[in-house]
Amino acid sequence: MSEDRLLNVKDAAVFLGGISAYPVNAWLSKGKLRRTKIGTRTMIRESELERFIAEGDGGKSERTRAVPR
Repeated sequence: MSEDRLLNVKDAAVFLGGISAYPVNAWLSKGKLRRTKIGTRTMIRESELERFIAEGDGGKSERTRAVPR
């Protein structure tokens, strides 16, 4: 049985490719990433980050995606 690690926002940003914490917080606020609260701390499960990557929504909406020509 594999362990599902909990990462804070900064570590989640590193996991997502070394981005800043700002987009991670924005995705949490918009509900694109699910948070796990531990007391007052916001944590994100590694499995949630893997789901986010697999779905491929790096914050782009349908309106901002490039249209093939």
